[in-house]
Amino acid sequence: MPVVAPPSPSDQDLRAAVVSLKSIHPTLGIAKIHALLLETHPDWIVSEKRTKKALQSEGLTLQSSQSTAQSVERSVATSDSLAQTKASKASKASGSGVNNIFPSSKLIPNLDISKYSTKIEVKHFNKKKGKGLVAKEKILAGTPVWKEDPYVVAAEWEIYDLQQSGQACSFCTTPFSSTTTTSLITSCVASCHARFCNRLCRDRSARTHPLLCPVQNPASIPLLQWARKAEWMALHALACMTSRVMTLCQDSKDSKDAKVAEEEWRTVTSFATLSMEDRAKYHFHKAGNQPDSDSWQEAFKLYMQAFREPPALQDQKKLARLVKRPFRADVSQGLFQYDAFLRNLGKMSLNLEAHGGLYVLHSHLNHSCKPNISIRHLEQRTALSRITAISMRDIEPGEELFITYVNPTMSVEQRRDELEQWGFGRCECARCVKEEREEIEAKSHMVGEGGDEDLLKFSQADLERELKIGLGVI
Repeated sequence: MPVVAPPSPSDQDLRAAVVSLKSIHPTLGIAKIHALLLETHPDWIVSEKRTKKALQSEGLTLQSSQSTAQSVERSVATSDSLAQTKASKASKASGSGVNNIFPSSKLIPNLDISKYSTKIEVKHFNKKKGKGLVAKEKILAGTPVWKEDPYVVAAEWEIYDLQQSGQACSFCTTPFSSTTTTSLITSCVASCHARFCNRLCRDRSARTHPLLCPVQNPASIPLLQWARKAEWMALHALACMTSRVMTLCQDSKDSKDAKVAEEEWRTVTSFATLSMEDRAKYHFHKAGNQPDSDSWQEAFKLYMQAFREPPALQDQKKLARLVKRPFRADVSQGLFQYDAFLRNLGKMSLNLEAHGGLYVLHSHLNHSCKPNISIRHLEQRTALSRITAISMRDIEPGEELFITYVNPTMSVEQRRDELEQWGFGRCECARCVKEEREEIEAKSHMVGEGGDEDLLKFSQADLERELKIGLGVI
């Protein structure tokens, strides 16, 4: 009889399998992922070396500090952007001698950019920098490049309080005023505090509102009240995102519903992600008063009670009316395990727009201290949560679109300090390097003329940077 070769998966099947395992067990190393792979697919013959190669091809292994430093140098030399951009927002500051930590940012398969704009396209730069937006054609200064409604919106607290008192739309966040057509305003079908601009806003809110409604799901009240008291926007946003995912990602035999659920979960997992534990370990010591591990655990308890295990029997029955079917295994694990909860909190922190919205296309934008895109909320009377991206100057074809994550009027040291506080690393964009060089030259000039004695007291860091500039290193 002929000898039958042991089954060996194709590269495509192997990559899909390791990506799935890594998404469920993000903290496991190569050896344990390999063991799980063989346990999950007992008929496969795969070496650990091949598993490692598959993980590396998907950017799911940590780089050494040396290779990471080389990658940063190449990025600084070729790009007028923050060395640690959206896909490396949580990289540890260079020079630490410790492996950098990278978020698991992904491209969204089949994302239809044309529904937003024909002027731009998504580009994946590399594993470190990740994805971004580039111009397909010349964009003149002052051009509205695209408009976008939020994937979910956790309104800033002033607006949230108006929503709670029925003075702002609970969907689009637009405050009601004397000019609002009151005859169009409609209320929640369950008669809670929520009011909406019109029936369209109320119908659109069906993806998120029911599970956050104090009447339909009273188990959510403690979670939302706690988030408000702590002014923890990321937790509030996570509650909104969870309610949407739970509504759209229930198991269904209907092929259309199943497709919607698949696309929904792909979108959620595409946002740049980093666990709160990693953010705390490497960066929160600089950022001042931030939620600690005790707060995470309390938040997780309230989160589970709101969406999974209400303590009161009556609340359990109400939740069951809203969630009638089970979730896919990957969705359930991606929401309700503690490590997944911490990753999702980090996801919200990394991607929220300044006013609390989570936007699909906006989340692709990387940082520069000299941005070429401004994000505006122009439709304040009709759709406050809708953003408009406007070009600040002419943008050439192939040029990347940037926003700023900090106040661009601050000094270079202030900008760098604020970025480092959030784990973005030391900004080495062209503007920062130029302004740093000018500051050192100005100090040297003043010292030479017998200026302020304080200028003579250079710190060791100042001297090191000056030496590097003199040698052409930075």
